[in-house]
Amino acid sequence: MPAARKQPDIAAALAELLEAEATPARDEALAALRRQLGRLQTHVQTCFEQDGLNGLQASRLHARLMDELAGVLFTFTLRAIPLGPKDKLAMAATGGYGRATLAPFSDIDLLFVTGPSPSAALNKAVEFILYMLWDLGLKVGHATRTVAECLREAKGDVTIRTSMLDARCLAGDRSLFADFQTAFRSDCAAAGPSGYIQEKQAERAARHKRFGETPFMVEPNVKEGKGGLRDLQTLYWLSRYVFNTFAMTELVGKDSPGGGILTETEARACKRAWEYLWTVRFHLHYVAGRAEERLTFDLQPVVGARMGYTRHGRQDGVERFMRHYFLVVREVARVTGVLEPALIRTALGPPAIAPATDASLIAAGFVLADGQILFAPGHDPATDPTSIFRILIAARDRGLKLHPLAKRTLIRHAGLGAKLRGNKKAAGLFLNLLCGDSEEIPDKECDSAEWLAILNDSGILGRYLPDWRRIVGQMQFDTYHVYTVDVHTVQAIRNLNSLEAGKLKDIAPLSTELVGQIQSRRALYVALLLHDIAKGRGGDHSVLGAELALTICPALGLDQEETEMVSWLVLHHLLLSQTAFSRDIDDPKTILDLADSIQSPERLRLLQILTVSDIRAVSPKVWNGWKATLLRELYTRVAEVLEGGLSTTERDTRIARVKEVVTTLITDWPAQEREDFLSLGYPSYWLGFDPESIERHGRMIRDAKARNAPLTIQTEPLPARSVTEVVVYTADHAGLFSRIAGALAIAGASIVDARIHTLTDGMALDTFWIQDANGGPFESSHRLARLSAMIEQALTGRIRLATEIRKAAKSLIPGRTRAIHVPPRVVVDNRASNRHTVIEVNGRDRPGLLHDVTAAISAQGLQIASAHVTTYGVRAVDVFYVKDVFGMKVENERKLSQLRRALLEALKANLEDPPPLDTSSRQSAAAA
Repeated sequence: MPAARKQPDIAAALAELLEAEATPARDEALAALRRQLGRLQTHVQTCFEQDGLNGLQASRLHARLMDELAGVLFTFTLRAIPLGPKDKLAMAATGGYGRATLAPFSDIDLLFVTGPSPSAALNKAVEFILYMLWDLGLKVGHATRTVAECLREAKGDVTIRTSMLDARCLAGDRSLFADFQTAFRSDCAAAGPSGYIQEKQAERAARHKRFGETPFMVEPNVKEGKGGLRDLQTLYWLSRYVFNTFAMTELVGKDSPGGGILTETEARACKRAWEYLWTVRFHLHYVAGRAEERLTFDLQPVVGARMGYTRHGRQDGVERFMRHYFLVVREVARVTGVLEPALIRTALGPPAIAPATDASLIAAGFVLADGQILFAPGHDPATDPTSIFRILIAARDRGLKLHPLAKRTLIRHAGLGAKLRGNKKAAGLFLNLLCGDSEEIPDKECDSAEWLAILNDSGILGRYLPDWRRIVGQMQFDTYHVYTVDVHTVQAIRNLNSLEAGKLKDIAPLSTELVGQIQSRRALYVALLLHDIAKGRGGDHSVLGAELALTICPALGLDQEETEMVSWLVLHHLLLSQTAFSRDIDDPKTILDLADSIQSPERLRLLQILTVSDIRAVSPKVWNGWKATLLRELYTRVAEVLEGGLSTTERDTRIARVKEVVTTLITDWPAQEREDFLSLGYPSYWLGFDPESIERHGRMIRDAKARNAPLTIQTEPLPARSVTEVVVYTADHAGLFSRIAGALAIAGASIVDARIHTLTDGMALDTFWIQDANGGPFESSHRLARLSAMIEQALTGRIRLATEIRKAAKSLIPGRTRAIHVPPRVVVDNRASNRHTVIEVNGRDRPGLLHDVTAAISAQGLQIASAHVTTYGVRAVDVFYVKDVFGMKVENERKLSQLRRALLEALKANLEDPPPLDTSSRQSAAAA
């Protein structure tokens, strides 16, 4: 801190409270304390934001100034409320405040240690102090205990014991506090470190389960998340408990406690992480204006900018900031893996080597201890670098866990990964770890994701594959991807492991069946490993990744055929999902174009399995029954083409076949009514639904005609597909699709797909597949009734759609995601379909987006034949198949320019804009 900035002397400023002959009134004292509290808080923030203090330095300054304030308050209280003659009282800081660190809005944890029989006056004095602190606006954690009570509570609760480990006397009877500390340390020594270590490990495991098992969560908790401040504090507590040390640097060197269980480099990494995480935490508190510990999407750009991260090349400042953050927390996890096993061994003694270790394991350089595998004493991986792969294979083949000391060795020898590049033996071992030692699915479950995770967490994988190192900690600033790129890839391989083991047969039955039919198993595993290897480099990561695969695969020992297959899979790994979710798979040209790109049944099988594994690894919430249905239907249709079926000349034959099946389902109808119904639909209608759905539509239409109903709405929950089908049958009129879409948005429904059909008699039959906010179907009767009521009110003009949508948008868009910018984009494609112009609209998802976009399309005089809606976090990708009023493609460039402008205006509409007018224009779908 520059000498020019004078530190406030809180004690001196409050001296008059203590020196006045008459004790000042409580309100006068409170006002004086409040002024000094504001003064010290402003000073800390100024020093942090303007004078270059890092977060750790600022936290210590804050704690030191707060000590002065608390000390003055304690002295003033004892003047106002004198203690009894036999009373003893010490006020101590505990928890983080006890460690002399204090974040801007953190709790102040206090322990009041008393003599054996505290008087009423003492209890009143403690109460006075607490109420003064609360009236100052501070959050206070507190406990009042005798020394005996402190010891008893510490024995029964590891959290209390830990807080007392950090206890620091602020004011009062210091001899009493010293007696407490002596008795507490004596109790801890008598109990031994074993139980404490186990309890802290269990506490940490529960915390990780709550806040994320990986350090690489895209909205991490800086304090409680894996690799965060609490993990560093846990290492400090364990070291303090075992060695009574106060800093990691005390564990460096042969003469240190434990004989040098940390290197200087590891100790420096701890110090850097401690300072960095405290700095992030201070920025978080100041930006949020509260004790915010979660680095949410809306705070990440602000904190990153405050810390000086700016755009570099193609990478945004926020992405650079988060990558640095992830690398820091990964380092914390690694140091934990190095220090903790050594602490345990120092506290409990060296591991007992199992006498039953077989000769082959010993010959390989490994032994068993505590039922786990580790490197044999005296074995140095540096003399045989391949042993870092071999120990994992031995553990896998024998069903053993890796001993913590073995993980420690791997972390410390991560640099050996670089020495294994170009080593054919090492390449074979790596492929063995990745997918087993044969092209067949092994009898024993393949758990390669577990071993890849160890290689990644230890840093070996990034050293062995330099391109992998570039995606470690690489995040994407969106709400779609939950994990960083490296963790997502490991999750994808875990999904493939599960498919092979049959664990996903209920969720992904088709892929589970196909995985046993593939011939290129090794290529599939490597393709999944490399599918996102080029993310973060700018450009199309699929194209760049396919080029990288041509170099990486031979280095791993794949032959030319496998290399080409891997490169092709990486290049096209998004092909199936983009087609299934964003194109009309009922359009024959879509299927034929896809089949022309894939060309072989084996490629199709591999691509299907890779796609399912990839999507399920994005986020637990991304995969659902609807996406599974679309992918399964797409696979079936492309497979049919590749096997020689589905030529365009068979279209009439397929329609005739569907009508035959439908006829058998409505045999209870009079012949004339059957004939009338079968003449209603255009070809795209008969090809767009299964016979059972068409039968349901037919009965609805027949009933509507019998009742002469102007509007009929039918809802059908489809739990197996995770959607509810909504069918609207009414006279075709201007703006019909847009109004229905708006009504569904108001009802809280998300449209995932839609088909719009105008029948030959001029009636509209529009079908929507919707989900609720949790990605499931609307099933309860009252929710279905509300859907129908909203649609009816919208179509009859009884509600103002734009106003209601605006209200829904304000309440449903989370504030934390508003920082994520999604640039609006409109792409028009006249080649994707023989009969329609395909419009792809990209923009920020919000309630009513589909209503606004379709209203803009309708206002241009276009007819919407089908809509396909996909969301990727906050980014919406909506695709529409349209025609002009003459049933032709839109090819006039002036008309297309007008359309693009109108759609961009609709996409840019936001919550601050006035609600748009409900424009109306003809939108009906001539489905010829």
